[in-house]
Amino acid sequence: MDQALQTALANNPDLAAAQWDIGIAQGDRQQAGLMPNPEVSWEAEDTRRNSRTTTVMLNQPIELGGKRGARIDVASRAQDAAAIELERKRNVLRADVIQAFYGAATAQQRLQLARQSQVLAERGVRVAQGRIDSGKSAPVEGTRAQVQLSEVRLERRRAERDEASAYQQLAQVMGAPLPAFARIAPAPPAMPAVPTAPRLLTRIGETAEMRLAELQIAQREASLGLEKAQRIPDLTVSVGSQYSELERERVNVVGLSMPIPLFNRNQGNVLAAARRADQARDLRNASELRLRTQTQTTLDQWLTANTEVSAFNQTILPAAQSAVDTATRGFEMGKFNFLDVLDAQRTLISARSQYIQAIAEATDAWVRIERIFGDVEALTRTP
Repeated sequence: MDQALQTALANNPDLAAAQWDIGIAQGDRQQAGLMPNPEVSWEAEDTRRNSRTTTVMLNQPIELGGKRGARIDVASRAQDAAAIELERKRNVLRADVIQAFYGAATAQQRLQLARQSQVLAERGVRVAQGRIDSGKSAPVEGTRAQVQLSEVRLERRRAERDEASAYQQLAQVMGAPLPAFARIAPAPPAMPAVPTAPRLLTRIGETAEMRLAELQIAQREASLGLEKAQRIPDLTVSVGSQYSELERERVNVVGLSMPIPLFNRNQGNVLAAARRADQARDLRNASELRLRTQTQTTLDQWLTANTEVSAFNQTILPAAQSAVDTATRGFEMGKFNFLDVLDAQRTLISARSQYIQAIAEATDAWVRIERIFGDVEALTRTP
């Protein structure tokens, strides 16, 4: 799994595209700090050459009201948000790789169990046929055994198809169009320990999603400050030279110009920016509520699924396997009928399926915790 994670972080195209957002935000921050360019103008009064007056002006807009600083603040917030969003996408990719890897490992295990079930069913057919040939059982026992074998073969083919699909999914999150592996290493027998619910809930504010929600509030407030700064009109300072052909004289020209905020005082944009800031606060509260609820329900699912996995490993699967062996030996000795053998086989196959389902539910809970908090093992080691 470590190799799959490293390959995904290096080759996944979605993550590679997200990394460019850092450079985009840097460019926006650089652009926000630039001053307006000066403007050069030339004009002529009277088109007759002998009486024409020409004027050359250099006009420099001067931003008032702290517009440049407000723009820099907005761009800086966006730059911080891009870094946190990249962290969040790394967490999501890590969780996707874990889910795909364990999905492939589960598919491998399901196929292995399907093959074992087929061996078990074939053994049942041989035992039943031997009893029929010796006249100790009716032919209907052989029919039942063949039906059981046919069902198990169908299950094995479905398992083979699911394994190929799981391999393809793992290759996709690793950034490859096709699987570059024939098999994967077995998943670790034990999943990492998850911190307790109180510890995780106290760390909700440290998650990438919550930090991003908090930063979005600051970003919206910075945008509100920029819109308020836009209410103050800019000043344009003009300096130039005017030459009159008629008087043969050159004079200097100085001017100041400023819009009069009579009708448009940017009041609509200020109102919209204020409402966006209020919306960001509500979205932050909604995110916290959702994450707290999701964390608690996911931990409950984690504990339940891991308890089931332990029960299957320690008790249920060994007991079901023992029941099949006992029923098969008893049928060979004439103590049980073949329905007892079939019932024991179905119980074992059902227990194996439930065991795999419990592993899938535990993995799903682990992956959801990873999406929220990042590396669970690192979180567990952190005091």
